[in-house]
Amino acid sequence: MEPCSCDTFVALPPATAGNRIIFGKNSDRLCDEVQEVVYFPAAVHDNLREHLQCTYIEIDQVPETYAVVLSRPSWLWGAEMGANEHGVCIGNEAVWGREEVCDEEALLGMDLVRLGLERADTAEKALNVIVDLLEKYGQGGNCSEGRMVFSYHNSFLIADRKEAWILETAGKYWAAEKVQEGIRNISNQLSITTKIDREHPDMRNYAKRKGWWDGKKEFDFAAAYSYLDTAKMMISPGRYCEGYKLLNKHKGNITFETMMDILRDKPSGINMEGEFLTTASMVSILPQDSSLPCIHFFTGTPDPERSVFKPFIFVPNIPQLLDTSSPTFGHEDPVKKKPRFQFKPDRRHPLYQKHQQALEVIDKKEEKAKTLLDNMKKLEKDLFKEMESVLQNKHLDVDKIVNLFPQCAKDEIRIYKSNISP
Repeated sequence: MEPCSCDTFVALPPATAGNRIIFGKNSDRLCDEVQEVVYFPAAVHDNLREHLQCTYIEIDQVPETYAVVLSRPSWLWGAEMGANEHGVCIGNEAVWGREEVCDEEALLGMDLVRLGLERADTAEKALNVIVDLLEKYGQGGNCSEGRMVFSYHNSFLIADRKEAWILETAGKYWAAEKVQEGIRNISNQLSITTKIDREHPDMRNYAKRKGWWDGKKEFDFAAAYSYLDTAKMMISPGRYCEGYKLLNKHKGNITFETMMDILRDKPSGINMEGEFLTTASMVSILPQDSSLPCIHFFTGTPDPERSVFKPFIFVPNIPQLLDTSSPTFGHEDPVKKKPRFQFKPDRRHPLYQKHQQALEVIDKKEEKAKTLLDNMKKLEKDLFKEMESVLQNKHLDVDKIVNLFPQCAKDEIRIYKSNISP
Protein backbone atom coordinates (compact mmCIF):
# COMPACT_ATOMS: atom_id res chain seq x y z
CA MET A 1 0.00 0.00 0.00
CA GLU A 2 3.08 2.28 0.04
CA PRO A 3 2.12 4.27 -3.13
CA CYS A 4 -1.18 5.39 -1.52
CA SER A 5 0.48 7.68 0.89
CA CYS A 6 0.80 10.79 3.01
CA ASP A 7 3.13 11.98 5.74
CA THR A 8 2.32 14.15 8.75
CA PHE A 9 4.86 15.58 11.18
CA VAL A 10 4.97 17.48 14.44
CA ALA A 11 7.90 18.96 16.33
CA LEU A 12 7.57 20.37 19.85
CA PRO A 13 10.04 22.13 22.18
CA PRO A 14 12.85 21.38 22.90
CA ALA A 15 13.15 19.98 19.34
CA THR A 16 12.09 23.33 17.82
CA ALA A 17 13.53 26.82 17.80
CA GLY A 18 11.65 29.75 19.34
CA ASN A 19 9.36 27.86 21.75
CA ARG A 20 6.95 26.93 18.96
CA ILE A 21 5.17 23.77 17.88
CA ILE A 22 5.60 23.11 14.16
CA PHE A 23 3.07 20.97 12.26
CA GLY A 24 3.51 19.77 8.68
CA LYS A 25 1.77 17.52 6.19
CA ASN A 26 2.02 16.38 2.59
CA SER A 27 -1.19 15.16 1.02
CA ASP A 28 -0.33 12.45 -1.49
CA ARG A 29 -3.23 11.62 -3.76
CA LEU A 30 -3.99 10.56 -7.34
CA CYS A 31 -2.02 12.77 -9.71
CA ASP A 32 -5.03 14.30 -11.49
CA GLU A 33 -6.90 15.27 -8.31
CA VAL A 34 -7.24 18.99 -7.57
CA GLN A 35 -6.81 20.17 -3.99
CA GLU A 36 -8.29 23.51 -2.95
CA VAL A 37 -7.68 25.81 0.03
CA VAL A 38 -10.98 27.05 1.47
CA TYR A 39 -12.13 29.05 4.51
CA PHE A 40 -15.36 28.61 6.47
CA PRO A 41 -16.27 31.16 9.17
CA ALA A 42 -17.53 30.29 12.63
CA ALA A 43 -21.27 29.67 12.73
CA VAL A 44 -24.19 29.23 15.12
CA HIS A 45 -26.71 26.53 14.20
CA ASP A 46 -30.10 27.26 15.75
CA ASN A 47 -32.07 24.48 14.08
CA LEU A 48 -30.43 21.28 15.29
CA ARG A 49 -33.14 19.21 13.63
CA GLU A 50 -31.44 20.01 10.35
CA HIS A 51 -28.78 17.40 9.70
CA LEU A 52 -25.27 18.09 8.41
CA GLN A 53 -24.46 16.58 5.01
CA CYS A 54 -20.91 15.25 4.94
CA THR A 55 -19.37 13.63 1.84
CA TYR A 56 -21.74 10.64 1.80
CA ILE A 57 -23.91 10.59 4.92
CA GLU A 58 -25.85 13.00 7.10
CA ILE A 59 -25.02 13.40 10.78
CA ASP A 60 -26.33 15.45 13.71
CA GLN A 61 -25.30 19.10 13.74
CA VAL A 62 -23.89 20.87 16.83
CA PRO A 63 -24.96 24.30 18.18
CA GLU A 64 -21.71 26.06 17.26
CA THR A 65 -18.83 25.47 14.84
CA TYR A 66 -15.44 27.21 14.75
CA ALA A 67 -13.80 28.99 11.82
CA VAL A 68 -11.60 26.65 9.77
CA VAL A 69 -9.16 26.81 6.88
CA LEU A 70 -8.91 23.55 4.95
CA SER A 71 -6.79 21.97 2.25
CA ARG A 72 -9.07 19.40 0.67
CA PRO A 73 -9.64 17.33 -2.46
CA SER A 74 -12.16 19.57 -4.19
CA TRP A 75 -14.79 16.87 -4.75
CA LEU A 76 -15.53 16.15 -1.09
CA TRP A 77 -16.88 17.78 2.07
CA GLY A 78 -14.04 16.95 4.44
CA ALA A 79 -10.32 17.76 4.28
CA GLU A 80 -6.91 16.13 4.15
CA MET A 81 -5.54 18.76 6.55
CA GLY A 82 -6.39 22.08 8.08
CA ALA A 83 -6.56 24.33 11.12
CA ASN A 84 -9.12 26.21 13.17
CA GLU A 85 -9.28 29.60 14.84
CA HIS A 86 -8.08 28.11 18.16
CA GLY A 87 -4.79 26.83 16.76
CA VAL A 88 -5.83 23.19 16.39
CA CYS A 89 -4.31 21.43 13.35
CA ILE A 90 -5.20 17.96 12.03
CA GLY A 91 -3.87 15.76 9.24
CA ASN A 92 -4.91 12.21 8.42
CA GLU A 93 -3.30 9.17 6.82
CA ALA A 94 -4.61 6.03 5.17
CA VAL A 95 -3.81 2.87 7.14
CA TRP A 96 -4.58 -0.80 6.61
CA GLY A 97 -4.31 -3.77 8.95
CA ARG A 98 -5.99 -6.95 10.11
CA GLU A 99 -9.41 -5.37 10.61
CA GLU A 100 -11.33 -5.45 7.34
CA VAL A 101 -11.97 -2.13 5.59
CA CYS A 102 -15.65 -1.34 5.05
CA ASP A 103 -16.67 -0.12 1.58
CA GLU A 104 -20.12 0.89 2.86
CA GLU A 105 -20.61 4.64 2.87
CA ALA A 106 -20.03 6.21 6.29
CA LEU A 107 -17.75 9.04 7.44
CA LEU A 108 -14.50 9.37 5.53
CA GLY A 109 -11.35 10.05 7.53
CA MET A 110 -11.27 13.40 5.73
CA ASP A 111 -14.77 14.19 7.03
CA LEU A 112 -13.49 13.43 10.54
CA VAL A 113 -10.61 15.89 10.06
CA ARG A 114 -13.02 18.73 9.28
CA LEU A 115 -15.47 17.74 12.02
CA GLY A 116 -12.67 17.67 14.59
CA LEU A 117 -11.55 21.15 13.56
CA GLU A 118 -15.05 22.62 13.47
CA ARG A 119 -16.07 21.24 16.87
CA ALA A 120 -13.01 21.37 19.16
CA ASP A 121 -10.85 24.14 20.61
CA THR A 122 -8.01 21.85 21.81
CA ALA A 123 -6.22 18.84 20.34
CA GLU A 124 -7.59 16.43 22.95
CA LYS A 125 -11.15 17.68 22.46
CA ALA A 126 -10.71 17.08 18.72
CA LEU A 127 -9.67 13.53 19.51
CA ASN A 128 -12.85 13.15 21.59
CA VAL A 129 -14.98 14.47 18.72
CA ILE A 130 -13.42 12.05 16.22
CA VAL A 131 -13.70 8.91 18.37
CA ASP A 132 -17.28 9.72 19.39
CA LEU A 133 -18.28 10.15 15.73
CA LEU A 134 -16.39 6.99 14.81
CA GLU A 135 -18.39 5.04 17.39
CA LYS A 136 -21.71 6.53 16.29
CA TYR A 137 -21.35 6.56 12.49
CA GLY A 138 -18.34 4.42 11.59
CA GLN A 139 -15.78 5.05 8.84
CA GLY A 140 -15.96 3.89 5.25
CA GLY A 141 -16.68 4.70 1.64
CA ASN A 142 -14.74 5.41 -1.52
CA CYS A 143 -11.89 7.85 -0.89
CA SER A 144 -11.25 8.63 -4.55
CA GLU A 145 -13.33 10.44 -7.13
CA GLY A 146 -13.92 7.63 -9.57
CA ARG A 147 -15.21 4.15 -10.09
CA MET A 148 -12.06 2.60 -8.66
CA VAL A 149 -12.96 1.77 -5.05
CA PHE A 150 -10.20 3.02 -2.76
CA SER A 151 -11.08 2.64 0.93
CA TYR A 152 -9.03 2.64 4.10
CA HIS A 153 -8.97 3.18 7.83
CA ASN A 154 -7.34 6.32 9.21
CA SER A 155 -4.70 7.63 11.52
CA PHE A 156 -4.61 11.26 12.65
CA LEU A 157 -2.01 13.68 13.97
CA ILE A 158 -3.73 16.40 16.01
CA ALA A 159 -1.79 19.35 17.43
CA ASP A 160 -2.41 22.60 19.30
CA ARG A 161 -0.24 25.19 21.06
CA LYS A 162 0.49 22.86 23.99
CA GLU A 163 0.66 19.24 22.82
CA ALA A 164 -0.07 16.75 20.08
CA TRP A 165 -2.00 13.49 19.88
CA ILE A 166 -1.60 10.53 17.56
CA LEU A 167 -4.89 8.71 16.98
CA GLU A 168 -4.84 5.43 15.05
CA THR A 169 -7.92 3.45 14.10
CA ALA A 170 -8.95 0.00 12.90
CA GLY A 171 -12.66 0.04 12.11
CA LYS A 172 -14.27 1.41 15.27
CA TYR A 173 -11.31 0.43 17.48
CA TRP A 174 -8.60 2.93 18.26
CA ALA A 175 -5.57 3.84 20.35
CA ALA A 176 -4.14 7.30 21.09
CA GLU A 177 -0.71 8.50 22.16
CA LYS A 178 -0.02 11.88 23.76
CA VAL A 179 3.06 13.79 22.59
CA GLN A 180 4.27 16.62 24.83
CA GLU A 181 7.82 17.16 23.59
CA GLY A 182 10.26 16.20 20.87
CA ILE A 183 9.31 14.86 17.44
CA ARG A 184 6.70 12.49 16.04
CA ASN A 185 5.49 11.55 12.59
CA ILE A 186 2.91 9.26 11.04
CA SER A 187 2.74 7.65 7.62
CA ASN A 188 0.66 4.86 6.09
CA GLN A 189 1.12 2.36 8.88
CA LEU A 190 0.03 1.92 12.48
CA SER A 191 2.81 3.31 14.66
CA ILE A 192 1.44 3.31 18.23
CA THR A 193 3.08 0.40 20.03
CA THR A 194 3.04 0.08 23.86
CA LYS A 195 2.73 3.79 24.79
CA ILE A 196 -1.05 4.04 24.79
CA ASP A 197 -2.54 6.99 26.68
CA ARG A 198 -6.17 6.50 25.65
CA GLU A 199 -8.01 3.68 23.89
CA HIS A 200 -11.34 2.21 22.84
CA PRO A 201 -12.72 0.37 25.91
CA ASP A 202 -13.00 -2.95 24.05
CA MET A 203 -9.85 -2.59 21.93
CA ARG A 204 -7.74 -5.15 23.85
CA ASN A 205 -10.55 -7.65 24.35
CA TYR A 206 -11.37 -7.54 20.64
CA ALA A 207 -7.72 -8.23 19.74
CA LYS A 208 -7.71 -11.12 22.19
CA ARG A 209 -10.94 -12.61 20.79
CA LYS A 210 -9.50 -12.41 17.27
CA GLY A 211 -6.33 -14.19 18.37
CA TRP A 212 -4.11 -11.16 17.64
CA TRP A 213 -2.95 -10.90 21.29
CA ASP A 214 -2.52 -13.65 23.85
CA GLY A 215 -3.52 -11.46 26.81
CA LYS A 216 -0.19 -12.08 28.52
CA LYS A 217 2.47 -10.17 26.65
CA GLU A 218 2.61 -6.38 26.99
CA PHE A 219 -0.05 -5.04 24.64
CA ASP A 220 1.34 -3.51 21.43
CA PHE A 221 -1.36 -1.84 19.31
CA ALA A 222 0.53 -1.86 15.99
CA ALA A 223 1.67 -5.46 16.50
CA ALA A 224 -1.87 -6.61 17.29
CA TYR A 225 -3.84 -4.68 14.66
CA SER A 226 -1.38 -4.58 11.74
CA TYR A 227 0.87 -7.12 10.03
CA LEU A 228 4.02 -5.17 10.82
CA ASP A 229 6.96 -6.31 12.85
CA THR A 230 7.06 -3.30 15.15
CA ALA A 231 10.69 -3.98 16.10
CA LYS A 232 11.66 -3.26 12.47
CA MET A 233 9.50 -0.14 11.95
CA MET A 234 12.28 2.32 12.71
CA ILE A 235 14.93 0.60 10.59
CA SER A 236 12.90 -0.24 7.48
CA PRO A 237 13.45 1.92 4.36
CA GLY A 238 9.83 3.21 4.23
CA ARG A 239 8.70 6.82 4.46
CA TYR A 240 7.79 6.55 8.15
CA CYS A 241 11.40 5.78 9.01
CA GLU A 242 12.81 8.29 6.50
CA GLY A 243 10.54 11.01 7.86
CA TYR A 244 11.66 10.35 11.41
CA LYS A 245 15.32 10.51 10.32
CA LEU A 246 14.79 13.90 8.68
CA LEU A 247 13.08 15.28 11.80
CA ASN A 248 15.75 13.81 14.04
CA LYS A 249 18.55 15.29 11.93
CA HIS A 250 17.35 18.82 12.79
CA LYS A 251 16.19 18.09 16.33
CA GLY A 252 16.77 21.11 18.59
CA ASN A 253 16.62 23.64 15.73
CA ILE A 254 13.45 22.80 13.80
CA THR A 255 11.75 25.84 12.28
CA PHE A 256 8.82 26.17 9.89
CA GLU A 257 11.37 26.39 7.04
CA THR A 258 12.95 23.11 8.21
CA MET A 259 9.52 21.49 8.05
CA MET A 260 9.00 22.80 4.52
CA ASP A 261 12.38 21.39 3.47
CA ILE A 262 11.31 17.99 4.82
CA LEU A 263 8.04 18.13 2.87
CA ARG A 264 10.03 19.03 -0.26
CA ASP A 265 12.44 16.10 0.12
CA LYS A 266 12.29 13.77 -2.90
CA PRO A 267 15.04 11.19 -2.13
CA SER A 268 13.10 10.06 0.98
CA GLY A 269 9.90 9.63 -1.03
CA ILE A 270 8.10 12.17 1.17
CA ASN A 271 7.63 14.51 -1.80
CA MET A 272 6.04 11.96 -4.08
CA GLU A 273 6.08 11.76 -7.87
CA GLY A 274 4.17 9.47 -10.22
CA GLU A 275 0.61 8.14 -10.30
CA PHE A 276 0.30 9.17 -6.66
CA LEU A 277 1.98 12.50 -6.00
CA THR A 278 2.09 15.25 -3.41
CA THR A 279 -0.97 17.24 -4.47
CA ALA A 280 -0.80 19.84 -1.65
CA SER A 281 1.21 20.70 1.45
CA MET A 282 0.66 22.50 4.75
CA VAL A 283 2.96 23.81 7.50
CA SER A 284 1.75 25.55 10.69
CA ILE A 285 3.53 27.57 13.36
CA LEU A 286 1.81 27.21 16.74
CA PRO A 287 3.52 29.53 19.26
CA GLN A 288 3.19 28.42 22.86
CA ASP A 289 2.80 32.11 23.77
CA SER A 290 -0.96 32.62 23.34
CA SER A 291 -0.49 36.35 22.65
CA LEU A 292 1.08 35.43 19.30
CA PRO A 293 -0.98 34.33 16.29
CA CYS A 294 -0.77 30.87 14.79
CA ILE A 295 0.35 31.01 11.15
CA HIS A 296 -0.72 28.36 8.64
CA PHE A 297 1.01 27.98 5.27
CA PHE A 298 -0.65 26.20 2.33
CA THR A 299 0.49 25.52 -1.23
CA GLY A 300 -2.87 24.65 -2.84
CA THR A 301 -0.81 23.18 -5.72
CA PRO A 302 1.13 19.95 -6.39
CA ASP A 303 4.85 19.36 -5.68
CA PRO A 304 5.95 21.59 -2.79
CA GLU A 305 9.42 21.89 -4.35
CA ARG A 306 7.81 23.82 -7.20
CA SER A 307 5.09 25.57 -5.20
CA VAL A 308 4.83 28.60 -2.92
CA PHE A 309 3.88 28.23 0.74
CA LYS A 310 1.40 31.04 1.37
CA PRO A 311 0.48 32.20 4.91
CA PHE A 312 -2.98 32.37 6.46
CA ILE A 313 -3.81 33.95 9.86
CA PHE A 314 -7.26 33.87 11.47
CA VAL A 315 -8.76 37.34 11.92
CA PRO A 316 -12.40 38.51 11.63
CA ASN A 317 -14.09 39.04 8.25
CA ILE A 318 -11.80 36.92 6.07
CA PRO A 319 -13.20 36.81 2.51
CA GLN A 320 -13.69 33.71 0.41
CA LEU A 321 -10.40 32.41 -0.98
CA LEU A 322 -11.53 32.66 -4.59
CA ASP A 323 -8.24 31.90 -6.35
CA THR A 324 -7.85 28.58 -4.53
CA SER A 325 -11.54 27.59 -4.54
CA SER A 326 -12.71 25.09 -7.15
CA PRO A 327 -15.91 25.44 -9.17
CA THR A 328 -19.05 24.05 -7.52
CA PHE A 329 -21.72 22.03 -9.33
CA GLY A 330 -24.57 21.95 -6.79
CA HIS A 331 -27.00 19.05 -7.04
CA GLU A 332 -25.55 18.16 -10.45
CA ASP A 333 -22.21 17.20 -8.89
CA PRO A 334 -21.53 13.53 -9.79
CA VAL A 335 -20.39 12.90 -6.20
CA LYS A 336 -23.88 13.74 -4.90
CA LYS A 337 -25.91 11.80 -7.48
CA LYS A 338 -26.38 8.04 -7.30
CA PRO A 339 -24.86 6.06 -8.88
CA ARG A 340 -21.89 8.23 -8.00
CA PHE A 341 -18.90 9.21 -10.14
CA GLN A 342 -20.55 8.82 -13.53
CA PHE A 343 -18.29 11.55 -14.92
CA LYS A 344 -15.47 13.78 -13.72
CA PRO A 345 -15.99 17.56 -13.97
CA ASP A 346 -13.18 20.09 -14.34
CA ARG A 347 -12.43 21.13 -10.75
CA ARG A 348 -9.31 23.21 -11.40
CA HIS A 349 -9.23 26.50 -9.48
CA PRO A 350 -7.49 29.62 -10.90
CA LEU A 351 -4.20 29.12 -9.01
CA TYR A 352 -4.05 25.43 -9.98
CA GLN A 353 -4.60 26.24 -13.67
CA LYS A 354 -1.79 28.81 -13.80
CA HIS A 355 0.52 26.62 -11.73
CA GLN A 356 0.08 23.71 -14.17
CA GLN A 357 0.88 25.99 -17.10
CA ALA A 358 3.96 27.22 -15.25
CA LEU A 359 5.15 23.65 -14.65
CA GLU A 360 5.07 23.07 -18.40
CA VAL A 361 7.39 26.07 -18.81
CA ILE A 362 9.69 24.76 -16.08
CA ASP A 363 9.90 21.37 -17.79
CA LYS A 364 10.50 22.71 -21.31
CA LYS A 365 12.28 26.08 -21.19
CA GLU A 366 15.44 26.11 -19.09
CA GLU A 367 16.09 29.85 -19.12
CA LYS A 368 12.49 30.81 -18.31
CA ALA A 369 12.37 28.06 -15.69
CA LYS A 370 15.21 29.63 -13.70
CA THR A 371 13.55 33.07 -13.75
CA LEU A 372 10.20 31.59 -12.76
CA LEU A 373 11.58 29.53 -9.88
CA ASP A 374 13.73 32.45 -8.66
CA ASN A 375 10.65 34.72 -8.59
CA MET A 376 8.65 32.08 -6.71
CA LYS A 377 11.44 31.68 -4.13
CA LYS A 378 11.74 35.45 -3.71
CA LEU A 379 7.99 35.78 -3.08
CA GLU A 380 8.17 32.99 -0.54
CA LYS A 381 11.25 34.37 1.25
CA ASP A 382 9.66 37.81 1.51
CA LEU A 383 6.55 36.22 3.02
CA PHE A 384 8.65 34.25 5.52
CA LYS A 385 10.45 37.43 6.59
CA GLU A 386 7.13 39.23 6.99
CA MET A 387 5.63 36.41 9.08
CA GLU A 388 8.72 36.19 11.29
CA SER A 389 8.37 39.93 11.87
CA VAL A 390 4.74 39.43 12.95
CA LEU A 391 5.86 36.79 15.48
CA GLN A 392 8.77 38.89 16.79
CA ASN A 393 6.99 42.23 17.01
CA LYS A 394 3.64 40.89 18.25
CA HIS A 395 1.90 43.34 15.93
CA LEU A 396 -0.90 42.37 13.56
CA ASP A 397 -2.08 44.80 10.92
CA VAL A 398 -5.57 43.29 10.76
CA ASP A 399 -6.55 45.25 7.65
CA LYS A 400 -3.63 43.66 5.81
CA ILE A 401 -3.89 40.21 7.39
CA VAL A 402 -7.55 39.81 6.37
CA ASN A 403 -6.41 39.66 2.73
CA LEU A 404 -3.04 38.02 3.38
CA PHE A 405 -3.65 34.63 1.77
CA PRO A 406 -5.77 35.95 -1.14
CA GLN A 407 -3.13 38.57 -1.95
CA CYS A 408 -0.34 35.97 -1.85
CA ALA A 409 -2.30 33.76 -4.27
CA LYS A 410 -2.75 36.74 -6.62
CA ASP A 411 0.99 37.56 -6.43
CA GLU A 412 1.82 33.95 -7.25
CA ILE A 413 -0.58 33.93 -10.23
CA ARG A 414 1.02 37.17 -11.45
CA ILE A 415 4.43 35.49 -11.46
CA TYR A 416 3.06 32.60 -13.50
CA LYS A 417 1.32 34.87 -16.00
CA SER A 418 4.47 36.88 -16.62
CA ASN A 419 6.40 33.71 -17.47
CA ILE A 420 3.90 31.61 -19.38
CA SER A 421 3.16 34.17 -22.07
CA PRO A 422 4.94 33.54 -25.42
